[in-house]
Amino acid sequence: MIQRRKSRPVKAGALAIGGDFPVTVQSMLNRNPRDIEANVRQAAELEAAGCDIVRVAVPDREAVKLIPALKAAVNMPVVADIHFDYRLALESVAAGADKIRVNPGNIGGEDRVKAVADACRAKNIPIRIGVNSGSVEKCLLEKYGGPTPRAMAESAMNHARLLEKYDFEDIVLSLKSSDVASTVEAYETAAELCDYPLHLGVTEAGTARMGLIKSSAGIGALLLRGIGDTIRVSLTDEPVREAAAGLNILKAVGLRTDSPVLVSCPTCGRTRIDIISLAGEVEKRLAGCKKKIKVAVMGCAVNGPGEAREADIGIAGGDGCALLFKKGEIIRKVPEEDIVDELMKEIERFEAP
Repeated sequence: MIQRRKSRPVKAGALAIGGDFPVTVQSMLNRNPRDIEANVRQAAELEAAGCDIVRVAVPDREAVKLIPALKAAVNMPVVADIHFDYRLALESVAAGADKIRVNPGNIGGEDRVKAVADACRAKNIPIRIGVNSGSVEKCLLEKYGGPTPRAMAESAMNHARLLEKYDFEDIVLSLKSSDVASTVEAYETAAELCDYPLHLGVTEAGTARMGLIKSSAGIGALLLRGIGDTIRVSLTDEPVREAAAGLNILKAVGLRTDSPVLVSCPTCGRTRIDIISLAGEVEKRLAGCKKKIKVAVMGCAVNGPGEAREADIGIAGGDGCALLFKKGEIIRKVPEEDIVDELMKEIERFEAP
């Protein structure tokens, strides 16, 4: 059982981040901000895929119009991502944004930071301070010899103290690097320095293949230490894949149990059935299932039920057939062409204890 770090919760719309509340999954829209229809469509796809929070870039005043359009289309909290122009943060708050992402160091003087803090406080909107290895202040780079984890953590805390100075504490922190080890160390350092909720991610992680590996290693390592309250898997890919990856990371570490867990064995010389295709088909057909159930797809009829004894329901392939089993007990033998259908029938009948 993971013992989560105790953080003070904040609310983005109706959704709580931090405290004992579930770790949430975020993604960011990547359509042209001026194309409201395309962004709304993409946000709806993200929500249908299980995403909890959606973020949108607000590079200019025209993009602010996206916020009310998204709020009308989806139930997820909408986060406005602001850089450089503090007025866009103020306009996004007025337009109904549920959370603001900003780097206080790049929006100008303290009077501008205070203006954003005052606007967010008035509407009970949290601010995420987004620090990454490319945004660390020059003085800290000189002090630490580069964008080290300690430099990133100090930068984040300095920004948080600036908001605190103006009586604002509904803060979420992120400290992202493209280097996995640096990311993990930065978050570990921040976790010791404050009790603010932490938004986890490995920035510029890469394509769907390597980005997923780096994100799983970094985000997963932190979650297993109890660190992290909301996550975003950054991929050079469609946002729906980011959301799916985030949900799967949470499932892998045991923090999401509201959907099936599939276990399947690697192939070996004992396999006498197309276990690769079988496992892929079962995974596909489980995609919309919301049952708390562990399903096994094993390639060997001799060892399968034993190795997958913890599974609620499973199949173990043989020579042109498979054994269907529950909790390690064999129920019956089914021919190869009926394996997946018979397995899905048992899953439909399954009632979680």
